[in-house]
Amino acid sequence: MTAPPRRVPHVAAPAIDHEPRPGGGCLLRARAPLGPVPPRLGVWLERWAAERPRETFLAERAGDGWRRLSWADALDQAQRLGQALLERGASPERPTLILSGNGIEHGLLTLAGYLVGAPVVPVSVAYSLRSADHAQLRAITQLLTPGLVFAAEGEPYAAALDAVAAASEAPLERVTCSPTPGATPFAELLRSTPGDGFREAAAAVGPQSVAKLLLTSGSTGAPKAVLNTHGMLCANQQALAQAWPFVEEAPPVLVDWLPWSHTFGGNHDLHLVLRNGGTLYVDDGRPQPGAAFAPTLRNLREVRPTIQFNVPAGHALLVQALEQDPALARAFFERVQAVFYAGAALPQDTWARLDAAAERAIGERVWLTTAWGATETSPLVTSAHFPAEAAGNIGVPVPGCELLLAPVDGKLELRVRGPNVTPGYHRDPKRTRAAFDAEGFYRTGDAATLFDPEAPARGVRFSGRVAEDFKLRSGTWVHVGALRTAALSAAGGLLSAAVVLGQDRERPALAAWLDPGEAARVLAGAPGEDPTRAPALHAALAARLQAYNAQQGSSRQIARVLLLADAPSLDAGELTDKGYVNAGRVLERRPDLAQRAYAPEPAADVVVVD
Repeated sequence: MTAPPRRVPHVAAPAIDHEPRPGGGCLLRARAPLGPVPPRLGVWLERWAAERPRETFLAERAGDGWRRLSWADALDQAQRLGQALLERGASPERPTLILSGNGIEHGLLTLAGYLVGAPVVPVSVAYSLRSADHAQLRAITQLLTPGLVFAAEGEPYAAALDAVAAASEAPLERVTCSPTPGATPFAELLRSTPGDGFREAAAAVGPQSVAKLLLTSGSTGAPKAVLNTHGMLCANQQALAQAWPFVEEAPPVLVDWLPWSHTFGGNHDLHLVLRNGGTLYVDDGRPQPGAAFAPTLRNLREVRPTIQFNVPAGHALLVQALEQDPALARAFFERVQAVFYAGAALPQDTWARLDAAAERAIGERVWLTTAWGATETSPLVTSAHFPAEAAGNIGVPVPGCELLLAPVDGKLELRVRGPNVTPGYHRDPKRTRAAFDAEGFYRTGDAATLFDPEAPARGVRFSGRVAEDFKLRSGTWVHVGALRTAALSAAGGLLSAAVVLGQDRERPALAAWLDPGEAARVLAGAPGEDPTRAPALHAALAARLQAYNAQQGSSRQIARVLLLADAPSLDAGELTDKGYVNAGRVLERRPDLAQRAYAPEPAADVVVVD
């Protein structure tokens, strides 16, 4: 049976130069040069305030409707806030710490910092609201020495604001939108009037000016503050527009929850709207089963975005809803031009179900795509700006980026050089030096291979982290990244995340977390039963993985699955603010996982596959 057509928007055809390197590596670059890049992010705000003054830039939920911020009001208020920041001594050495999540005031403070060269530091909400000890917040404060800390709502953030103030060695002004003892009202900052100081500061902002500091911890848990300059962020959006010409042809409309404390939401998505005069509706839902995801479905139904960005866990929840609600599926697929996943690999099962849902709803499939990058690269490095029929292809380098596949410990490490790459880490010269090789390429630690060495324009296949693979007792290598993605897909949505085990064992195993929605569906006849120990669920998971194992060699077969009841810990670094699992940290904190999974007498929470 012939598959229905796939609706693909106007994207650039990949043209890639390929330079072989010794040891099996290679250097890739886009043949098209990078187009003109503005010197600062504020150029785009000023443009759209003049050309589309009354059109909505940002919107957030307000009861049954939306509170909207127009382009003209965004410029006026950002200028006032920029003046207020300058009056309070904001500077690259005294940045503004933003604790609360995505929202209009958060966006305005960010724009204000862009206009006057006073960096903002958006901090994961989880560090404020879900942390037991605020250790990360204290470490961040000591590293960055902020002059001002903002939280939209004072009461929920009271403990976090106290922790920041206690860790600060210099006077620190607190700002909130709601009445809060000891805090300056946000409205007071808006009463400032831009003057000569504002104009001088704005004129001094250029490509090397730091726009924001983004925090990343990696596997160690120790915070690093990545310098994000105006030049690197502007260059990245120019590259994206050259790969995706369709975003210039019609202003993009997003419904987006992705946190602005992370480069995916705060750089890629927010700046896509900023550059192209679009509209971003702040999604108050989250990619978690049940009530947390319901607002997302409501927002998608009302707004009908033109591009849908999410992590794979969010797309897995979305496709479940689309399968159950044909009206929602029609509303979603009719206008969407691209369904984009990043942050982790998309299981092929989710891809196939999205295709099937679109076919049922509108008679054709939509464009499913991805990209790859890092906080240190603005983030975009590669883009799959071409039709694809399966997950796993992270695309080709965008204009301006050089992508080096460098041999390291039997793998090819992805390294990046270009105007989108950070100059380094704030107040951390040692880590900055270690992050770059002798040719000036940023070492990402990620690994990849070419789909076709003879045709590099076909794209790059992501291969996990350089250091995470291990050998079985037979001496056979287990490629952890590929196995984890394949196993999650084979589980048919029953597992939400997994860590691969098995070093020096006969076959791999998993330590995994169940997807509550799919687990509840499987156990519909046994409500209240602990799903990690439910025989019916064990049987369903074993059957799915047995079918998968039958098609695999020993290094890709799953022998057992240890089902974990306790959620990964945010405070301990097991969980990132985007909701995916840091496998290295999980293994470090839970050294008994392999012993439990491979015990001669399997416990009640261990699924024996075969």
